[in-house]
Amino acid sequence: MPIRASHIALAGSLALAGLAVPAAAQDLPNDPSATTETDTTGVTDSDEGAIIVTARRREENLVDVPIAVTAYSGESLAQAGAIDITDIGQTTPNTTLEASRGTNSTLTAFIRGVGQQDPVSGFEQGVGIYLDDVYLNRPQAAVLDIYDVERIEVLRGPQGTLYGRNTVGGAVKYVTRMLPQDPSLDIRATYGTYNQLDGVVSGSVPVNDLVRVGAAVANLTRDGFGKNLTTGLENYDKDLFGARGTFEMGGYGEPVLIRISGDYTRDKSNPRGGHRLFPSLVSHLPVLDNVYDSRGGLNDPKQDIEAYGLAMNISIDMSDALTFRSISAWRKDYTATPIDFDALPAVDVDVPGIYANEQISQELQLLYDKGPLSGLLGFYYLDAKADTLFDVRIFTTAAGFTAFTEADVDTETYAVFGDATFDFTDQLSLSLGGRYTWDTRHADILRQNYLGGGSPVFGGAGVPFGAPATNFSGSREFRKFTPRASLSFKPTPDHNLYASFSQGFKGGGFDPRGVGINAPDLDNNGVRSDDEVAKFLSFAPEQVDSYEAGYKGNLMDGALYVALAGFYADYTDVQIPGSVACNAGGVQTFCGIVSNAGKATFKGMEFETTARLGRDLMAAGDRLSFAGSLGYIDAQYKQFISNIGGKPTDVAAYRHVQNTPKWTASGTLAYSAPVGAGDVDFSTTLSYRSKVYQAEIPNIYLDQPGFALLDANLVYTAPEKRWSIGIHGRNLTDKHYITSGYPFAFADPTTGAIPLGTNGYPLPALGKEGTLTAYYGNPRQVFVTGTVHF
Repeated sequence: MPIRASHIALAGSLALAGLAVPAAAQDLPNDPSATTETDTTGVTDSDEGAIIVTARRREENLVDVPIAVTAYSGESLAQAGAIDITDIGQTTPNTTLEASRGTNSTLTAFIRGVGQQDPVSGFEQGVGIYLDDVYLNRPQAAVLDIYDVERIEVLRGPQGTLYGRNTVGGAVKYVTRMLPQDPSLDIRATYGTYNQLDGVVSGSVPVNDLVRVGAAVANLTRDGFGKNLTTGLENYDKDLFGARGTFEMGGYGEPVLIRISGDYTRDKSNPRGGHRLFPSLVSHLPVLDNVYDSRGGLNDPKQDIEAYGLAMNISIDMSDALTFRSISAWRKDYTATPIDFDALPAVDVDVPGIYANEQISQELQLLYDKGPLSGLLGFYYLDAKADTLFDVRIFTTAAGFTAFTEADVDTETYAVFGDATFDFTDQLSLSLGGRYTWDTRHADILRQNYLGGGSPVFGGAGVPFGAPATNFSGSREFRKFTPRASLSFKPTPDHNLYASFSQGFKGGGFDPRGVGINAPDLDNNGVRSDDEVAKFLSFAPEQVDSYEAGYKGNLMDGALYVALAGFYADYTDVQIPGSVACNAGGVQTFCGIVSNAGKATFKGMEFETTARLGRDLMAAGDRLSFAGSLGYIDAQYKQFISNIGGKPTDVAAYRHVQNTPKWTASGTLAYSAPVGAGDVDFSTTLSYRSKVYQAEIPNIYLDQPGFALLDANLVYTAPEKRWSIGIHGRNLTDKHYITSGYPFAFADPTTGAIPLGTNGYPLPALGKEGTLTAYYGNPRQVFVTGTVHF
């Protein structure tokens, strides 16, 4: 459904109104004139200057920010051969970033135990993803490729005051480069294993002293890590085209900066097929030797992902202390994808799907910074549409059964927020903030069964069978105040001790896969009313109250940076979405099950450091350094209410927090030395993640035991960075590790234990072939990258 024209007009008028405000000088956060060099872990070195981040929506030295933040510069990401945003998850403590199950570009993000891996409409992310300060409302097309990037910041812990709803776990900020004042042209080319062939060209030119225009184009391709033996298609391949265009006026000391940017992404990669973990029960096909091979027969609709958007960022200095900012954006994405759950030629559990999303947002900020007081006031508006359509086809039944679902979920959100810091002395500061959010969710959900083929929406010839299992239209409103407070003590400018409290919430909504005819008749009048169906399909917001204490410091004259944080969080009304085999109107099918299962507690610690170990060791001007991270989290459900046999039962003792390893760790040893007129940089990174549960119910087949990954990079950079060439190795030990999967095998509803049939294999819970399908992280990759700068 289209976004209303009145909302577009409102956003435009609010943004343009800022142009009339009298001005004097403040640059946007990504203005190169206002930032200094950053490092992969935010180290400050006496040679390099302070690390500047915008975690509190204003520019600050990383040491001064009372928030656990990891910052990655574009330069350090290039040196490490980073490919997309998921790569930083390996070196960020207590953070999981990965492509969702059967997709290439839908993001699953978890920070400190909070997140969401179900991408259908109606469910909200638990980690906010921001592209140039624009919130991405949906996870589709959010696996952002790394090119033309200034920096990426990862904020851990609830950020509800400044970043709003759905940042209960934290936020990831992707910031693109601002255009330079001089003409520039950069070319990057990559070739590697699996016929990886990437090309990126970016350039800009000043039109006059105030106006600059620029563009970046990327074409990223790779053959598959495996094959689909049924369709003949490459599996785990990549075929992506991306482009960005930017218009800038002002900045670089001018009182006004206007930045208008547009981006476009087209992903035509093949569908990602899963790997069966046991033989098919009816067709008796064995397990494939290569974990990246698949046998899924579904290839309709042809996979195609398209995403694009426009944004306008305006910054105006109204005085030496007061700054006005406006962030206006419109985004749209469309995903057509076939997901073969059973990974077999048989149409046993096949799901063709379409995701269509659109959003418009407007944010206004008024910043003040003078004397002992600094802070901001803001307003935020979001109007978003998320439409999901999909079949669930089970044709191994005699008649060929399809359950079609169409779920259109609209969100309209308003918020006002403020945050202020008062410096009592040069050493002691208090920050207070709060945000009040009005959130309205409207859902139209249709579920219709078909016999004899798929639904007409996906080109099937099925015949409608019975009345719709769900035919629902309804709305719910949510209001929430989320506060934040922190106290900082700085014995010297290089050391910061802080303690904070923050709160976040994730919006409630409606289960798009719920079966309305299964709603209980609460008043026992023999009729399921709209209110009864609404209560059955809806779920409440979840909330996190987080307490954190930490230390950040630069020691040994800037040779050592240390950040240490300890946290404790109460997580209430936890939303647990999923789908299981069920009976709907006498038909064996699948049902969505979403509930506010109960309570959880998260407590843990995070440690990050960068150290200069030595200089002039083997050659004049050389340098040896180390960057490390360590994360620990004890994430436990204290209450998990599940309906078992029609009786609410607390199964917390048998449930685990998903996508949250207890331990995460990484260490990078780097050596650089002058060679001729240029420099050679070598680095190697070892990262570790302990056991990961793919879902709340443990699964001995899908849950990934602890594992380590080894990467290495060797890069030569010419004088003045005119050109460079590097060789990069990822996952050098070729470790096979599961990142996600689909389990439709019978399991004990309380313990999750999976009994085996007489054939020694799990019993199917949906379809006849049995479904336990796994998706894997990337194997060993080696590639060479060359860059030229004009």
